[in-house]
This record gives sequence, C-alpha cells and structure tokens, in this order.
Amino acid sequence: MTATHEPAAPVGTDVDTDPATLHPITITVNGTEHRLRVEGRRLLVDVLRQDLRLTGTRTGCDQGVCGVCTVRLDGRTVRSCITLAVQADGADVRTIEGVAPDASTLHPIQQAFWEKQGLQCGFCTPGMVLRVQEILEENPTPTRAQVREGISSNLCRCTGYQFIVDAAIEAAAQMAEDGS
Repeated sequence: MTATHEPAAPVGTDVDTDPATLHPITITVNGTEHRLRVEGRRLLVDVLRQDLRLTGTRTGCDQGVCGVCTVRLDGRTVRSCITLAVQADGADVRTIEGVAPDASTLHPIQQAFWEKQGLQCGFCTPGMVLRVQEILEENPTPTRAQVREGISSNLCRCTGYQFIVDAAIEAAAQMAEDGS
C-alpha cells in the first residue's frame, strides 16, 4: 500500500515553504509506504506525528536523551527527535502503532506491560515497548540485569523501572511459550 502526502507546514515555519527546498522521501511506516516531500530540517518525529498523524510517538526532551520518541528504523531503535526525516528515506520505520499484530490483539510485550503494570502515566510507554522489543529480539531470554541495562537509555518518571523489568521478563516467557 502506498500513500502520498502533501507536506504539512512544520511548526514554527512559514506556511508558504518554497517547494524548491522540499526533498522527496519514501518511507515505509508500519508496513505502509509513504511518499512525502519534506524540508531538509524536518525531524522524523514531526513527520510521524504531524504528517502521518501517528501520535503514539511522543516528544519529551527534544535532545535525544529521554527515549520517549523511540521508534525502530530498519529494526534498530533510534531517537526520532534527533533523526531527520530525510535520513529515513528508503527505510522501514516501526512506531508503537505497528507493534500489535492487529487492532484487536496486543503484542505479548504490550500485554505484559498491561498485566505487570509496566506503565503508569503512559508517556514513556511507546518508547519503552519498542526498546524492550529490540532487547528481546537480540536476546530472547534476558536476565533482569540485562533488561535493566537495556532499558537504561529510556527514562521513566513513574514506575521506578521494576514493573517494566517485570513486564519484559513476562513478555520473554510468553513469547518463548508462543514461539513468537
């Protein structure tokens, strides 16, 4: 499936952006190919949230420090608040909206976060889920210490991380049982 989008005016810029300064990019987001024209300075998080209306990806620090804006770019977690949209040209991007297999079924990681109370306010949850997904793909049977180390790049102000670690360990067990 391919979608073509007219560029949204970036926040803080003139609506009359010179078309000559726009760069054509093609990104596949959650399995759907999108053809866009973006300014070279547009951040991936802004394209996802404003142009594609995928608001599960949040902005926190706008400096790539907190991990709230985490997405998967060609399978690796990246900070979308410091990644230019043009850097994602030709890439496969996965956001929190693309983690669950369908609209009525949670991914085992999402289910474990729910069951183990790995979320409170939910602000960091999308980035945490994507980070845990990468951790479990790299090591399907991590220790608690390995999970804690793996998620240390993402900040959570509510849970104290214990419930997130519990959720990651539960998800690993469930995924091993399901063969996923």
